[in-house]
Amino acid sequence: MPYKFREAKFMQKIRPSRWLAQTVRRLKRQGRRIVFTNGCFDLLHVGHVMLLERAKWLGDVLIVAINSDRSIRTLKGTGRPIIPQRDRARCLAALASVDYVTVFDDASPLRLITRLKPDVLVKGADWRPSEIVGHEVVRRHGGRVVRVPLVNGYSTSELLGRLNQLARDRT
Repeated sequence: MPYKFREAKFMQKIRPSRWLAQTVRRLKRQGRRIVFTNGCFDLLHVGHVMLLERAKWLGDVLIVAINSDRSIRTLKGTGRPIIPQRDRARCLAALASVDYVTVFDDASPLRLITRLKPDVLVKGADWRPSEIVGHEVVRRHGGRVVRVPLVNGYSTSELLGRLNQLARDRT
């Protein structure tokens, strides 16, 4: 029997920020701990998956905010993203550790973090605490900022470098 694609289940995890803000307020009233992380998540790899698994351990609900295609082009230049925002959101939503995914269009997630006021803000350990966007907002509201160790050998930049080298070797 062929697999029947059921988009609806994980697609329900992809939500606009306005809906998430209301949901976060309700969840906090219920005593749930909200964890937030953000990034481009272009070319999803095991380093991303491990960061998200560790982030989930820090609370009850994990929200992943991804940069829009336009935001990534502004930050990283033409040629990026490799994967369109809709597909990046769908891949993240399919992960069991991720409860919600949202897309933001700004260069920085500060407005979104200010709106959601998560209990825990998570970034990779390659970020210095003072560089983590939203750290002041989260701490001011009694939350904490956690830097998760990276998985050696896994980064989007490294993957792109290896792919480019393979392409050069074939020509």
